[in-house]
Formats: sequence, C-alpha cells, structure tokens
Amino acid sequence: MSRMTPFASPLLLGFDAMEKTLERLAKSNDGYPPYNIERIRADASGAPERLRITLAVAGFSEAELEVTTEENHLVIRGRQTEQGERDYLYRGIAARQFQRMFVLADGMQVSGASLKNGLLSVDLIRPEPARMVRKINISVSE
Repeated sequence: MSRMTPFASPLLLGFDAMEKTLERLAKSNDGYPPYNIERIRADASGAPERLRITLAVAGFSEAELEVTTEENHLVIRGRQTEQGERDYLYRGIAARQFQRMFVLADGMQVSGASLKNGLLSVDLIRPEPARMVRKINISVSE
C-alpha cells in the first residue's frame, strides 16, 4: 500500500524538495526551546506586515546563540559551554544545545534579531511581491 502525500496531486509539480523538508521537520521537532510566532500588522507608515518568532532561551548569552539563513531555511542554534568544574548538589538546568529550523516562503527576509530578558526575537518581513505575468510564445512546427 502506497502512502498518499499532500503533494501527490499531478497539478503540483516540482514540490519534491518541500515535501522532504516537511518530513524532516516533523521528525526533528522535540519542542525545545519553546517558541511563539506572531503576526505584527502593518502600521500607518506603510511598512509591510511582519512576523516575529520568539524563542525562550533563558541562560543563553548572545555569544552562545546563532541565527542564520540557509537557502529558504531560518536556522537558530544555541550552544552553551560548561563553566568549569562545579560541585552540584542538584542539577536541574542542563547546558543543552539546540537547533530550531523554520522554512521560509519565497520572498521572506530576516530583518533582525534581538535578545532581551531570556527571549530571542527574530523579525521577518515579506515585501509585497510584484505581480508578474509573462506571455509564453507557442512555436508551430511545420
């Protein structure tokens, strides 16, 4: 029995890479660190609508966090370093590393990132795309 996928329709051509990306993201979702995604409406100045991804990264410094874009992926990594020899009576806070990946739609751009009170916020914008209509010439063979 073959498995039906969301992109199995013959009308959806060239979405193989997206399907593989979605499968990889579904497998790697462990829930750490928790995050929010919010929509920030366009204001009166005419700035485009924005998205903000906020991750709870308590205990991480700016130097231990990395925000990059790789093709159409936003990748946020955190790597805490052990702070020498310590004699813990109880250790409930682990120096845990993480990688959280978000797939960006075409045209999405990262406008900036900020770290405040243990929350890392990454702002994304989607400039209004120019509508493009292209006429395709039809060749006639004789």
